[in-house]
Amino acid sequence: MSSYLEHPHLLPQTVEKRLFQLDLAATALTASSLIVVPTGLGKTVIALMVLLARMDKGRVLFLAPTKPLVEQHAVFLQRVLKDRDIVTMMTGENSPENRIESWGKSRIVVSTPQVIENDLLSRRIDLKDVSLVIFDEAHRAVGGYAYVYIADRYHREAKSPLVLGITASPGSQSEKIAEICTNLSIEKIQTRTEDDPDVAPFVHEREIEWVKLTVPKELLLIRSAIEELLKSRIDDLNLLGVSPVRIDAKSSKRELLGLQATLMSSAKTLANKSTFAAISLMAEIFKLHHAVELAETQGPDALARYFQRLEGEALSRSGSKASRRIMQDPGFLQVVDALHNLEVEHPKPAAVKKILHEQIAAKPESRIMVFTNYRDTATSLLSFLKDEPAIRAVRFVGQSSRDNDQGLSQKKQAEILQKFRAGDYNVLIATSVGEEGIDIPATDLVLFYEPVPSEIRSIQRKGRTGRARAGRVVVLMAKGTRDEAYHWISERKEKNMNRQIRDMSGQPGESLPKEFLPRQLQITEDPAHPAKMDEREVQKEPTEAEEPGKISAKIFVDSREREMAKLLESLGLLVTVKNLEVGDYVVSDRVAIERKTAHDFVSSIIDPKRNLFRQIADLARTYERPVLILEGRDLYTTQMNAGSIRGAMISVAVDYGVPIIPTEDRNETVAVIAQLAQREMREGRSPKVHGHKTARTLKEQQEYLISAISSVGPTVAKNLLKHFGSVEKIMTASSEQLQEVELVGPKIAQRIRELVGGDYKG
Repeated sequence: MSSYLEHPHLLPQTVEKRLFQLDLAATALTASSLIVVPTGLGKTVIALMVLLARMDKGRVLFLAPTKPLVEQHAVFLQRVLKDRDIVTMMTGENSPENRIESWGKSRIVVSTPQVIENDLLSRRIDLKDVSLVIFDEAHRAVGGYAYVYIADRYHREAKSPLVLGITASPGSQSEKIAEICTNLSIEKIQTRTEDDPDVAPFVHEREIEWVKLTVPKELLLIRSAIEELLKSRIDDLNLLGVSPVRIDAKSSKRELLGLQATLMSSAKTLANKSTFAAISLMAEIFKLHHAVELAETQGPDALARYFQRLEGEALSRSGSKASRRIMQDPGFLQVVDALHNLEVEHPKPAAVKKILHEQIAAKPESRIMVFTNYRDTATSLLSFLKDEPAIRAVRFVGQSSRDNDQGLSQKKQAEILQKFRAGDYNVLIATSVGEEGIDIPATDLVLFYEPVPSEIRSIQRKGRTGRARAGRVVVLMAKGTRDEAYHWISERKEKNMNRQIRDMSGQPGESLPKEFLPRQLQITEDPAHPAKMDEREVQKEPTEAEEPGKISAKIFVDSREREMAKLLESLGLLVTVKNLEVGDYVVSDRVAIERKTAHDFVSSIIDPKRNLFRQIADLARTYERPVLILEGRDLYTTQMNAGSIRGAMISVAVDYGVPIIPTEDRNETVAVIAQLAQREMREGRSPKVHGHKTARTLKEQQEYLISAISSVGPTVAKNLLKHFGSVEKIMTASSEQLQEVELVGPKIAQRIRELVGGDYKG
């Protein structure tokens, strides 16, 4: 017989009591903790237990990475708490004013981290009275993700901070787990697996099957042809002699990304033609590497869709030069022809259909999730299954849209999930957006269209079934392809992750090993100096903004410079992020700063959408002491003539009277801005935003409107407007009339006619 949690704030008989959850929650109340338990074992219930114990001490902030997850957690809390009105959900759809009001009156705020980050940077809220922050999907707390900034602010501001991180899969590398712990100031790691005695009674059977498939030799020949093109680029790259390591056609994507990062770094410090030729070749290598993977693991349809996108990029004036070079390669054109004439199919779609029919025949009320890495595959599968009466499938993808591929809004995603739960759809064909945290307790079968080389993603996928009842996991594997390698990589990483977590978690009640503590928390063992910082800790000199007793300077930062705002705040400046019409930073009533990286500076000279000289003119007109910061060394590494670049700088300095301060990188930029802000503060000046950007003239608006059409750049736009005299006449012109204009060929004319005359498919 089930027993239920009892608490003054909790509705009776709503949350089942499980001892392992109580044990994890009790320990989490003693110190900031990371809890790692498999999907389906009630991470949210553990969070609820900690929340109930802390909510009378102050506001509770419950963070989740997506709006559907935020809604899911908010609905759960409102369902189980006696007073549902103490729970408020905050997402980007709420206006800033409404969020300020909601924050002020709510005891429990459930939100996406980006919203909280924005409101903290804009100084609409603070975290002083927050007694607990819960980070759902805590494995995201790495790099520049919003969780990292929020945790840092929380521990700087809160009177008595407590953090709870929850995840099913923090990763297999001890360095990453340690980074998560450092970023969230975690002191303890707790874990349970499905094999633990106190967990096993609540685990439903989950059967995992591997289906090995043979790829037709005709398709493998196409793969081999693409590999030959890939090898030729790799050979050219290796011959340049600028790469610190040699790569080959079997190199992993991780290895390729590492090499690309090295080359990009080299280009910034030691620019030469060989380095930039290598970077250019890397772009082609990535595209061909992707094509090889599609050919062997996804099939002809997904590969054909990818080739169509490459062609679109090649035809676009602002498109990829790498795509253009690939499309001009005779060997690649032969591959395109071979694919067009291919009469065999990849075995995976037929295998999916067979497995779905078998599952539905055996259990007609089944809910099935099919996971694939690629949207093109999801689209192809949906089309392949559309004439099967028993299979009611729907595609479930992310929000971003691209050519001929409409994304799904979060509202639409929520509608699809509700219909899936209700049975209107019985098959959900999902990309990675369906992997993380979505509560679909009745999924009977999870089908991997391909293995994934990530233990985190593999665990998340498998966790979609076996939650409320027994389930199946079926993984398709194309023999002799990278599918097999990805399978073994994922298996190894998952085992390693479990071992690492066990090693780091120690016995119940123990703190993290010293080497995994946040750096600022590491204390020496010397009994004579019990509170002394670890001698290995690097002691940095206080910046001007951090000197004891010093009043921090205030600064306004444009919302597009959010990452820089965090760096400025870390130096002790009082940063307020807001939308600035003129300049990127305002440090006083007279000083405003425009920041350009070297690449941005060159791009804005020629890009009418950005128009460097309008920006500089607005800055000089609005502020008495305007400044341009030019960041980076790679100013002359583009194809633009060096004389033109120098001419633009001379014009900025002489014609507009705006001094240029060069900086090495963004760290030096931050230091310069901080020093400017402190200098102005010492002069008794405070930041004041004023001025508006100059509106585009009618001529500029017309040119901008036409140049925005795919494959039409600024030059062609001007030619069209000069020829026809108005936007209206361009839009009503026939394809033949359009081609009378200089530089307008059949393809550009076709693009314009498709845009104007094509049906809207919204």
